[in-house]
Amino acid sequence: MCGFVGFTGTDEQSELVLTAMMNRIIHRGPDMGGQHIVDNVALGFRRLSILDLSEAGAQPMSSDDGKVTIVFNGEIYNFQELRAELEAAGYAFHCNADTEVLVHGYEEWGEDLVNRLRGMYAFVIHDQNKNKLFGARDIFGIKPFYYYKKGKELMFGSEIKSFLSHPNFEKELDEDMIPLYLSYEYSPDERTIFKNVFKLPGAHCFTYKNGELKVERYYKIEYKIED
Repeated sequence: MCGFVGFTGTDEQSELVLTAMMNRIIHRGPDMGGQHIVDNVALGFRRLSILDLSEAGAQPMSSDDGKVTIVFNGEIYNFQELRAELEAAGYAFHCNADTEVLVHGYEEWGEDLVNRLRGMYAFVIHDQNKNKLFGARDIFGIKPFYYYKKGKELMFGSEIKSFLSHPNFEKELDEDMIPLYLSYEYSPDERTIFKNVFKLPGAHCFTYKNGELKVERYYKIEYKIED
């Protein structure tokens, strides 16, 4: 299953906070955990080993120069085809995990990576060269992705409960969502039962740079029905 957490605005307590957030979702990934705290960004991952059982497939995973780092939950169905294309372009692979395809794929294609993927996924990439975060959710929204945005505060993760361990998270009930939740037994749009906590919709990606969050659709399903 796996799961990730992360936030911006790091300080001397960030490692302890990140560990506490990761422990909230340890049930998603009991096999291994990892952290990345660089340039005001903290990423944490809990791993359930599936494709590559070795430590070489551990996350967060970085590029060879350490400037591109990812946390990723899901499965890329066409990763072998993409890997072959990237190897032909000169990229070296060090494990059998599909995660590494996302790292090198971002290095090669940038944000256009999402238009080449087939699978179920949620991921966040820390691009140190451009001082930004880039993330995406699969076109059907199979894998979970939540984020908290208030002012310049940004937190994200596979489950909302991880935010509870961050000292700057303000736990506020969004009363406007109660009728919808009671009617449908879930929140039908990008809002959640908490104020300032949102779902990244399926087929959407985001960029975060200089305190500004931009969310946009990268894929639109078209139904072509012939009479």
